[in-house]
Amino acid sequence: MNTGEAARRAGVRPATLRRWAREGLIPQYNGSWTPAAVGHARVVARMRERGHSLREIRQATDEGRLAFGYVDLLFAPSEASYTLARAARETGLEPALIERITTALGISASQVDSMTEEDVQLLRYAAAVLSAGFPVVAMLQLVRVYGQALAHVADAEVRLFHLYVHEPLMRSGVSGLEMADEIEGMARELLPLASPVMDHIHQRYLQHFVEQDVVGHMEADLDDGAVDLGRMRVALAFADLAGYTRLTEEEGELQALDAVERFVEAVETTLPDEARVIKTIGDEVMIVGSDPAAIVDWAVGFQSLQSERPLPRIGIHLGVALYRDGDYFGRDVNIASRVAARSAGGEVLVTRPVVEHAGSHLEFERIAEVKLKGFKEPTEIFIARLGGEEE
Repeated sequence: MNTGEAARRAGVRPATLRRWAREGLIPQYNGSWTPAAVGHARVVARMRERGHSLREIRQATDEGRLAFGYVDLLFAPSEASYTLARAARETGLEPALIERITTALGISASQVDSMTEEDVQLLRYAAAVLSAGFPVVAMLQLVRVYGQALAHVADAEVRLFHLYVHEPLMRSGVSGLEMADEIEGMARELLPLASPVMDHIHQRYLQHFVEQDVVGHMEADLDDGAVDLGRMRVALAFADLAGYTRLTEEEGELQALDAVERFVEAVETTLPDEARVIKTIGDEVMIVGSDPAAIVDWAVGFQSLQSERPLPRIGIHLGVALYRDGDYFGRDVNIASRVAARSAGGEVLVTRPVVEHAGSHLEFERIAEVKLKGFKEPTEIFIARLGGEEE
């Protein structure tokens, strides 16, 4: 491509681009503007926007620190040719609804009036979903879940590639150009694998949760009857590591992080089929399931296997939660969290509704009715343990 087109794609003036080439800031430039050369120019432009000097950028280029930056060359450039009004005409969606959908997907407000063909095709899919009868409020929540989940996936992909591929290459002493070639080659092989892997995992989880939903609806109808739209009767558990802050101070952040990773992995790999991790916040894990007996069985068994300090502490409650955007909210969620905060390392604390739904092979020792933070009414709390277990 010519210098004018290369400058347009890099987001700088042609004179600036020619000057960068003369000063050796674009090592891929050898008299013609290849995609690799333009990609590096875009990285240089971004670095300049962030206030870095040309000397700093040249040094970073020589050391290979910018080599990962132009892997985005593997993504075909898209022309922004749709205004909001044109996108509305093309899809049949109201402009206000398009703005809500694009915001949920992470498209900034400044980009809504300059959408690409791919963006509009996504809106056509949304229009088809609505035409099939799916409610708008449900679709917007689903779109937000997609956006948040895939942003998390993409962030992990980039950070892990940087930590385990880019950083080792920099330490190996290869030149910036060799590093760029190697990274681009690896990314070109790996990128096409992401979509089929995620699609397969999605299908497996979808089948699993459809089955769980059918069973959950039946049991809810037999038990307490239906609850309000958007509210679900679920077992809620919070688990964290007692003394995690002290561990961080005594052993350092890396040692503490290793302990958290082992803890979260142990939780995820031992949970019953009826339960799943909803989110992790620091060393805390939030778990939701349809079967309170299965969760309390898991918690007691999980604690019996723990010997490494800091020991986990777990709180469980059964109640009604408000489901929004893939997460659970409400009074009963807060109760479960407060119960967990009351427990000590190695303990499983539960509320009265959990005791009433648990198996007879467990023992529950009533502690007291306690005032949980933020609640006026006291909550009855029990320690759960295996039957016949000595104190």
